[in-house]
Amino acid sequence: MNQHLPEQRLPKAVRGEGIFVYDDQGKQYLDGSGGPALFCLGHSNREVVDAIKKQYDSIEFAYSTTFTSDVIDELSELLVGLAGGDLKHVSYVSGGSEAADTAMKVALQYQLAKGYSGRTHFIARRQSWHGYTIGALSLSGHPARRMPYTGSLLPVTHVSPANVYRPPIGMDASNLAQCLADELEQTIQRLGAEKVAAFFMEPVVGAAGGAVPAPDGYTKLVKDICHRYGVLLVADEVMCGVGRCGTWRAMQADDVEPDIMYTAKGLAGGYAPIGAVLMSSPVFEQITRCFGRFASVHTYSGHTVACAAAVAVQKIIVRESLVARCESEGQYIKFRLREMLGDEPHVGDIRGRGLFLAFEIVKDKQTKVPFDPALHIADRFRSIAFANGLICYPSAGTVDGFNGDHVLISPPYNITRSETDLMLDLLVQAYRDLMSVI
Repeated sequence: MNQHLPEQRLPKAVRGEGIFVYDDQGKQYLDGSGGPALFCLGHSNREVVDAIKKQYDSIEFAYSTTFTSDVIDELSELLVGLAGGDLKHVSYVSGGSEAADTAMKVALQYQLAKGYSGRTHFIARRQSWHGYTIGALSLSGHPARRMPYTGSLLPVTHVSPANVYRPPIGMDASNLAQCLADELEQTIQRLGAEKVAAFFMEPVVGAAGGAVPAPDGYTKLVKDICHRYGVLLVADEVMCGVGRCGTWRAMQADDVEPDIMYTAKGLAGGYAPIGAVLMSSPVFEQITRCFGRFASVHTYSGHTVACAAAVAVQKIIVRESLVARCESEGQYIKFRLREMLGDEPHVGDIRGRGLFLAFEIVKDKQTKVPFDPALHIADRFRSIAFANGLICYPSAGTVDGFNGDHVLISPPYNITRSETDLMLDLLVQAYRDLMSVI
């Protein structure tokens, strides 16, 4: 069943309150995925709404090439402080896909400023998702989503996914991080380092793989290889960043600082469309020393009201220690999921970090063989859960872009324990309802 078919009318949302959404028929839905891992504070947070109203009362938008504003300055200071390290410069966009494209442009301008006009090629990973603009889609290693646009995409090279549960064929699972790092280095050598601008990776893969953390040690090895060959390391933290994985930057858990990092969803938590690209001082200074400025701006870059929303959201996250809460509540959810579903014959893996978790549904637990894609497991799980009053984020193509199914769980950071338990009960009920009809 495909909920996006034109003949199927979606319910009309009329109200949101905390973790719940209500439709025009009065039905209540528990938002167990924060929409698409977006609503980090839930719905109708009075403090955020008031901050937006206050900004509208003064000025709604000052075009960022003409003016700065208190809120864009305040947000920039907040983000630089929260990111830490040398990520001290920020460029704003309206969402994750724009952020991916902007990060590509940062990398290209940096390499040109260094005198490497031939460094125009990008490397990313299979089973990754970076967005739906042409640039972001070119980076994305998801064949099914790329298929309609294949002839128009940029020639990005994709290396193996970094998934401990599904190590690539021929790689030593006990030494996976080193094997994957060796593959990346060999790929750079094969392409020619003088042609490669940057390597893009999600520290914890979201929609394409289902909350897949990189193997221990992998990210450090990747950083060393990139710097050895003059290739920039770019972290896509659109879904996994802004605290969702238990550290404000997801890559902090790997003790690695990228050259460029971009984020979006948790920045304003759905209260306004905004994304941000953070770059290290060496990257920014090289570009501005050569060109005078970083050349990329959209009409709504740094939209004043969006920045006001993001400032309010980030202040609440800091004040209420919600990043630490993502870690602790995530541990509880993972424990309960393993307790409730760990012995089920069709639950193959339960994984993730913080409040960015998933379980993979398989036909055979021992062999990890997925169900036939014709059964539409992910879509059917979504429909059953939704009918039961639960919003979650199932996706297909987990294994190779076409085969495999997972269910992503990414509730608001301020979910209460009683709401967590209700969410878990609804998830397990949806799983059992689905298994009873397969």
